[in-house]
Amino acid sequence: MACHIRPASAGDCGDIVRMMKELGAYEKHSHGTEVTEEALIKDGFSAETPFFQSIVAELPEGQKSKEGFTIVGYALYIFSYNSMRGRIIYLEDLYVIPEFRGKGVGKQLLKEVAKIGQDRQCYQIQFAVLNWNQQAIDFYRAQGAIDLTQETGYHIFRFEDAAMTKLAGAEANP
Repeated sequence: MACHIRPASAGDCGDIVRMMKELGAYEKHSHGTEVTEEALIKDGFSAETPFFQSIVAELPEGQKSKEGFTIVGYALYIFSYNSMRGRIIYLEDLYVIPEFRGKGVGKQLLKEVAKIGQDRQCYQIQFAVLNWNQQAIDFYRAQGAIDLTQETGYHIFRFEDAAMTKLAGAEANP
């Protein structure tokens, strides 16, 4: 299926939040999706240096999903740096609504992220996939991705709110 892949705009943030909520439910996040449309606009489209960038998959004019949407997928990414090799693009989310999965929309989005990365002289795309999401693992492997957990033994860690606050030496927010 041919979708128009284009940079997201502030006007797309409602659709992106809708899909983020769908993704959060699919991934079984216990805390739900806390990001709001306003936060996306502020962090991605109002800041002098945006915290993220995004692209969307839009249906051709006159077409809509069963639920009436024209934006049926998105990719959200940031640029980062690897101290050994240099520039990377980190793919935070790649999501396509269920009705349009298996129709090439995800591949179109991923291909555009790769083009963006190459245009910015990035040498790799990095991302994480839940260990139980075999459909996503198979999709990325089919595109040529390698599983760093198996290939290199890297583990991904993070500091959540309270741990980050404690580490920074500040008091936790109530």
